[in-house]
Amino acid sequence: MKNVLLVLALMMLPTLAGAEPDYAREQRWADEIVPAVVVGHPAYLEASGRTFLALYTPRPNATAAAVIVHGMGVHPDWGLISPLRTGLADQGYATLSIQMPVLAADAEAERYTPLFPDGAARMKAAVAFLHARGIGKVALVAHSMGARMANFFLRSTPDAGVDAWVAIGMPGEYVGAGALKQPVLDIYGEGDFPAIIANTEKRAAAIRRIRGSAQVQVAGADHFFNGREDELVKHIKLFLDRALR
Repeated sequence: MKNVLLVLALMMLPTLAGAEPDYAREQRWADEIVPAVVVGHPAYLEASGRTFLALYTPRPNATAAAVIVHGMGVHPDWGLISPLRTGLADQGYATLSIQMPVLAADAEAERYTPLFPDGAARMKAAVAFLHARGIGKVALVAHSMGARMANFFLRSTPDAGVDAWVAIGMPGEYVGAGALKQPVLDIYGEGDFPAIIANTEKRAAAIRRIRGSAQVQVAGADHFFNGREDELVKHIKLFLDRALR
């Protein structure tokens, strides 16, 4: 009952002042990145009564796909997200990198919590988009704040349609881990943020009961996996090969 009340309370938060995503900023991101897309193509999905940008990279005869979820305040082709969405496509997985709700550039992390239900709605729309194209197995690959949003989505949506979850640089602990059914890859950098390093044992314990789950530390990597992108993709591919095929 306590978890149900928490979910209901969080779902009410977007009605509070200042809880609405910065749609103008999302549009500026889209105007900047869409003309420069080389791999994949733009797609526009709908959730919460709004359209949002996604970058879709299909693969011939693909039976599995990954929804790529970026972190706080960025876009679906930003930094680490670009090598994830293109690298996993090179490994045979269709990818759909989605624009998550953002706030102003100076917004602090705690202000994002009321946006979690909107983020969950976007992830649900992304999964439906892939299923509608004949993709049978879908994974979430989510970084940082995106991993927290994915945690909310999976624990609050029994019919999420997600078969595996990769949480990259997951801040803090897993919330409502008992509700998770999908195998989880918890992956982080050796030089990650202190709050992420400090909770590695708690996160490992939370997913230990879920068959097929694992935790991996990438040596020499920071929170954004600068210079370790190929290694990150390799670890994710190995996990997805086991979980989805």
